[in-house]
Amino acid sequence: MTAKKHRVIVYTDGGCVPNPGVGAWAAVLMSGENRREISGGEAVTTNNRMELTAACEALEALKTACEVTLHTDSEYMKRGYTEWLPKWKKNGWKTRAGKVKNDDLWKRLDEQVQRHQVRWEWV
Repeated sequence: MTAKKHRVIVYTDGGCVPNPGVGAWAAVLMSGENRREISGGEAVTTNNRMELTAACEALEALKTACEVTLHTDSEYMKRGYTEWLPKWKKNGWKTRAGKVKNDDLWKRLDEQVQRHQVRWEWV
C-alpha cells in the first residue's frame, strides 16, 4: 500500500533590477496549518534565473515527496517545464539557436519535479 503524499501549495516569484542585475527570489509553502517562507538572492542574475531558483528552492525544501500545486507568474517557467523541456532533453539540451539558457536550473527543477507530483498554475 502506497503512503498518501502530503499536499502542498507553493507560491513563487523572482526578479531583478535592472535585468540583468541584482536579483531576489521567494517562495511561500503551505500545507494545512503549516506555512514556511523562504527567500534569497544573487548579486548578478536575470529575472528568469530568479523565477527558476524560487521553484527549485521551494521543491528542494520539501523533505518527502508531495503533491504540489505550484503557482507562478512566470510564463517562461511554466511553459518551459510543461511544453519545452521534453524536447530540450531529447535534443541534448540544445535548441536551434544553441545551448538551452539556464540549463543548470532547468535540470535542477526537473530533478525535483520528478520527485514530487507537481501541478502548475500560472497567475
